[in-house]
Amino acid sequence: MANSSPGPGASHLDLADRLLGIGAHGQAPRSPERLPLASEVAPMVDDLLTVLFPEVGRAVPGGQGDLRQAIAGVLGGLAPRLDAAVFAGIHRRCRTEEDKCREQAQGITAGTMVALPEIRALLLEDVQAALDGDPAASGPDEVIACYPGLYAVAVYRVANRLLREGSEILPRILTEHAKSRTGIDIHPGATIGSSFFIDHGTGIVVGETTQIGNSVRIYQGVTLGALSIKRRQDGTAARTKRHPTIEDEVIIYANATILGGNTVIGRGSVIGGNTFITYSVPPGTRVGEWG
Repeated sequence: MANSSPGPGASHLDLADRLLGIGAHGQAPRSPERLPLASEVAPMVDDLLTVLFPEVGRAVPGGQGDLRQAIAGVLGGLAPRLDAAVFAGIHRRCRTEEDKCREQAQGITAGTMVALPEIRALLLEDVQAALDGDPAASGPDEVIACYPGLYAVAVYRVANRLLREGSEILPRILTEHAKSRTGIDIHPGATIGSSFFIDHGTGIVVGETTQIGNSVRIYQGVTLGALSIKRRQDGTAARTKRHPTIEDEVIIYANATILGGNTVIGRGSVIGGNTFITYSVPPGTRVGEWG
């Protein structure tokens, strides 16, 4: 006879009631649309990388078979899962109009899916930036398969597109997944230009309102963060630019910290390792100790 686990006891039910009776602003929590679990996000990210980087043979292991058919098959399986995850993230905003909410989620998903070729083109520029910036890179396949910086940037570029299409929560879930895998924390709201190269990568933080231009290279431990900010009387943070602007062709070496929404690092500057900057730097400036 199969063993059956006993149901919750009275003391546990009482404790559950007490937990559910405590909510923000005195309101009990509502039953939410279940958000994607980490175990569900990882395969979704794998499928995104499969279609964005078919060169490394994820879709057709060993390079055998019809690659076009294989990519189309992955896309066909990805779309409904992405749509469900988008819906879960925005449903809390439109519970009284569920049909409208589902229609909105479908539009967000469609807009993101149709943008995948554009995202792939940007990522191939990021791959080339890695090849140009790292003499240890043996070829694009190594960069795509092995470089944590490219992994984090690829997930960011998809998450950023989802956010711009109107998605909520899911973009952050995606970048938090990339952070857990790489140690690289890029907020999906950041703006990052083309040919972006993260070398090594562990410990990098890029805040929500950071603006990064084209052909920028940053190393491990770099923080592009915010200074302390004042909150409104309702406890929310003001929606202002809190993080720095990094112009084109800037190099930021390991463990540098650059803070503040008014801080601009001018085009072509080089920021030395272990520097702490809360001020703007003119174009072409070298900051730090140099031999």
